[in-house]
Amino acid sequence: MRYLGIDTSGSVAAVALYDTEQDIFLSQQCLYTKKTHSQVILPLVERTLQDCNLTPADLNGIAVAIGPGSYTGLRIGVAAVKAMTFALHLPCFGISTLESLAYQAATADGLCSAVMKARQNLVYASLYENQNGKLQAIVKDGLYDIEKWTSILQQQAAPILMTGDAAMQFSNETTMVAPAAVRLQNATGLCLAAKYHTPQTPEQLEANYLQLVKAEKERQKQAAV
Repeated sequence: MRYLGIDTSGSVAAVALYDTEQDIFLSQQCLYTKKTHSQVILPLVERTLQDCNLTPADLNGIAVAIGPGSYTGLRIGVAAVKAMTFALHLPCFGISTLESLAYQAATADGLCSAVMKARQNLVYASLYENQNGKLQAIVKDGLYDIEKWTSILQQQAAPILMTGDAAMQFSNETTMVAPAAVRLQNATGLCLAAKYHTPQTPEQLEANYLQLVKAEKERQKQAAV
């Protein structure tokens, strides 16, 4: 099985191609960019397939980060994968950005916490236990203030591997910060997670922002007046 992973949830646009039978990544490309993801993600996909001498017909499924993350970035990635899997008659896999980060960083059994910057004193966070390469959610994805997530971590058995762009904020004597090479989204975790997820149809694929978008917040404010 060949799984393509696409991540547009943050500042990094990333594409990875994973061969499950050989258990190797045939290609992995990421770009820390200030351009919009719509400008770079499809060229990255095309380059990845060309470099591997493959075509879209050689794929068995496409995994995409569905959030949390950038509202605009997530919409671009989800829309692209919806269109690709619909046209190619392929299954798709909507994977939590936090779960993907944990999969790409957790190389040994134990606890792994993925944390991403949200706003002000808030982070998106989750906690997983790695059991022989498969992650089990201990604390599900959520939006937490930093003090609350610190308290949750302190209740766990140490050490805890921290990954994500907010990992350094939780660096202490009971945690380990993942190396820079796997701390930001690189799409490899999407492919690894897809092995354990039920395939979806393009119609079922939706972004999961974990907080209301700006338009919805404004609508609720107006309704409360």
